[in-house]
Amino acid sequence: MSLSSNLDLTKVYRNCVFQSRSAVTSHAQLSHEFSEHDLEWRRGNVDTALFRAAINRMSFFVLRYGPEVEVRPEPFKDFALVQMPLRGAAEIECDGVRLTVQQGETAVVAPRRNIRLVWQPGCEQLILKVPFDLLKQVSCYTCPRSHCPPGVPDCGVQLEPAFILNSGLLGQWQALVQQLLNLLPAPGDVALHPGWLNQFEQTVAMFLLAHQPAALERDLRGSEEEVIEMSSSARLAARKLEAVEEYMRGRLFAPISLADLAKAAGVSARTLNILCHRYRGVAPMVLLRNMRLEAARAKLLTNPAVSVTEVALEYGFGHLGRFSAYYRERFGELPRETCFLRH
Repeated sequence: MSLSSNLDLTKVYRNCVFQSRSAVTSHAQLSHEFSEHDLEWRRGNVDTALFRAAINRMSFFVLRYGPEVEVRPEPFKDFALVQMPLRGAAEIECDGVRLTVQQGETAVVAPRRNIRLVWQPGCEQLILKVPFDLLKQVSCYTCPRSHCPPGVPDCGVQLEPAFILNSGLLGQWQALVQQLLNLLPAPGDVALHPGWLNQFEQTVAMFLLAHQPAALERDLRGSEEEVIEMSSSARLAARKLEAVEEYMRGRLFAPISLADLAKAAGVSARTLNILCHRYRGVAPMVLLRNMRLEAARAKLLTNPAVSVTEVALEYGFGHLGRFSAYYRERFGELPRETCFLRH
């Protein structure tokens, strides 16, 4: 799978922070954007370029150095980096973990003590900067504890120093990344509510936390136990799904993440996904989207004063083109065609 050929990076490349053939200028600019670091330029000519685009709290970068470089940054205090080579490869040595990330792969890096990076000549990477406070918001949903007893200090973000995302997850990850790229502001776009942007960024952060190698193994064991329990009692499974659906109906206008739905059901996100597919035929977030589409259709049919745009935005569909596509897929007609039915 090649990220460079499958992702639309137009909105990132639109904003060039700097381009330089000076080693000194490049070092200073990159220290400002990321963190203080030692930078050793090796074979090849300096041809640095940095592009940046911010969503809400997350930021995308595309970075190249030109030659082979060795980078020794200070440990990140406030963020983690997701590195996705578009061309070439990079070696990562982080708190005793050593790995090489190739074109089309995704590495997550969150050093606590030491980090060393070696970029091959010509390497260019798409980098996602994820604030730790965003990871902290969703960390409880992926924690091995079901709850923290009173008086226990905050355990913080449980993120491994460095890991490569399992290749079987790259399709889902690429879809999430493309949705994030679609949310980048562009001239003429309707401004999305920060709450909705925050909700989607939380979903991305939870995906990274939940799919660390250790967390994935732990949650798989836990989910298997939950699924066995649910399978032994269809009534229990039904109660969990009814609780989720009631939660959805009460918050059709509010930002909701997969983590919120799992918490409402009292099961892990993985178990909720299995239950929804088994008993409803769709993923949890698709179930929520369908509820919102049905509510939007009911409003279009019964309220002649509202417009399609108003209804779409009211139910959280910030992109009108995608709202129309989802609507037609669900009901076999466009929203404007539904409006004709009420006359």
